[in-house]
Amino acid sequence: MPTTAQGSAKIRRSFFDRSVHEVAPELIGATLMVDGIGGVIVEVEAYHHTDPAAHSYNGQTERNGVMFGPPGMAYVYRSYGIHWCLNFVCEAAGSASAVLIRAIEPTEGLAKMRRRRAVPDVRALCSGPGKLCQALGVSIKHNGLALDRPPFELRARTGKPEIVVGPRIGITKAVDEPWRYGLKGSRFLSKGFKS
Repeated sequence: MPTTAQGSAKIRRSFFDRSVHEVAPELIGATLMVDGIGGVIVEVEAYHHTDPAAHSYNGQTERNGVMFGPPGMAYVYRSYGIHWCLNFVCEAAGSASAVLIRAIEPTEGLAKMRRRRAVPDVRALCSGPGKLCQALGVSIKHNGLALDRPPFELRARTGKPEIVVGPRIGITKAVDEPWRYGLKGSRFLSKGFKS
């Protein structure tokens, strides 16, 4: 089970001013908190601006505008008109790349997460991007907020976890790109990885 020490370093916005393909795997094992509720990131997906599956691929819109701004900001959108999804904007301003946070291992604020999600099983609280946002109370009000200021808190991982890689989930374009990263052996993934 992944752990992060209370004293681990805070992740600053400068961490995200790099390629999304460098940032995404380095988020595995980091701690994500929203208003003091959260846990350890165990699954993410990378979306590069040259990627036809990325929201930014066809240019800037009102919906994806945050992706074209500075790195280290939250990009929140509604998926299929139902679920909120949380992304971390990466690379230089204007490049419009982001990491989708797919799953965390819940460690803080479990009672509140259970009330928000109405499920008792800890494994079902944050095992998917929509579930995660519901459990953490993330919505459009978080769109465009800096990731290194409240209500967000990100702490760097303290070790080097074993990471598995595979294709992304729930997309119809660039489906074979191996841009999904997960913590090997985690019970909290949204979906397992093929061996």
